[in-house]
Amino acid sequence: MPRGRALRTGGRQLLLTTTTASPATDRRTRVRAELAERTRSFTELAHTVRSEGLNGRTRGFYFALLGGLGTALVGAIVGVVLLGESWFQLLIAAALGVIFTQLAFVGHEAAHRQVLASGTANDRLGRLVATFGVGMSYSWWMNKHTRHHGNPNKVGKDPDIDLGTLAFTPEDAAASRGFRAWIIARQGWFFLPLLLLAGLDMHQVSIRSLFSRKPIKGRALEMTLIGARFALYLGLLFWLLPVGMAFAFLGVQLAVFGLYMAASFAPNHIGMPIIPHDAKLDFLDKQVLTSRNVSGGWWMTALMGGLNYQIEHHLFPSMPRPHLYRARQLVRAHCRTHDVLHTETSLREAWVIVIRYMNEVGLGASRSFRCPTAAAMGR
Repeated sequence: MPRGRALRTGGRQLLLTTTTASPATDRRTRVRAELAERTRSFTELAHTVRSEGLNGRTRGFYFALLGGLGTALVGAIVGVVLLGESWFQLLIAAALGVIFTQLAFVGHEAAHRQVLASGTANDRLGRLVATFGVGMSYSWWMNKHTRHHGNPNKVGKDPDIDLGTLAFTPEDAAASRGFRAWIIARQGWFFLPLLLLAGLDMHQVSIRSLFSRKPIKGRALEMTLIGARFALYLGLLFWLLPVGMAFAFLGVQLAVFGLYMAASFAPNHIGMPIIPHDAKLDFLDKQVLTSRNVSGGWWMTALMGGLNYQIEHHLFPSMPRPHLYRARQLVRAHCRTHDVLHTETSLREAWVIVIRYMNEVGLGASRSFRCPTAAAMGR
């Protein structure tokens, strides 16, 4: 039988339903009524969004964006060829890290069916951009990201809060041992440096997933694309540059790509409420209360690939990037009317919250640990 559990979000208490037995029939009825009302309210919001045409495709925007990124990529390759044996090549490496991240944003949007009309066309574009262009498995990303969207910040369901190296809940931090426990106790301060390795990690996880025994749609195609990508990229790099310079180039490119990519996703949910594994939320609350928008206007949208409108993206994942600003206005008004906390901060404020939260989780676990010898001595 469901039971109500209170989750405080700002000044409001949200009732979560769990599967624990309880005789409180009136509370169960109240919870069901609240969930039904939230569902009705979101249906109204979705109707308004559709009536304004905000789910319509914006092919011109994406074709122009891809054209610009393609031109930048060709320009970077030409720059590497013309510049030759010069340490100024590292500037081109950093630029490539930015270009690959921007391509990854388009791959992410194709996976959400934001770019083209049909799912098949979006998948083809996504594999071309993400797998061949960036070097990430499109299928691996789709599987992981779909699970995240279904249950953001939910314990045991969201893969983005189950990364292994870091801890996002006090329980996970308290269960850590050895070197991982030492890292987690300092994870807030290590967080940004660790992001420098995120690009390399995404590549290795992608390749491992393609060689795993799990069923993967388009495995052969993705293995061909990712293999061709790395053969061309690494072959050209080590052919044109001395070995040491080529490794330095690769290191800078991977570091910039990893930092930029992870830093664009991290502010979206870290430090927002964590949903217990046995809790049930309606769709509106589940997506809004666990997400954070980042203010900054059009330049922030360009910088973060539309991820700055994280709340609207989670509510309407197939909505193209250019329509998210208008959707934000509608969603904010709706949340204000229905007393749903809509969180938006500056990028700086978001990162302060992220670092503070990661430190609180890590330091909380380390402070709760008592050495048995010290405890026996009364210390």
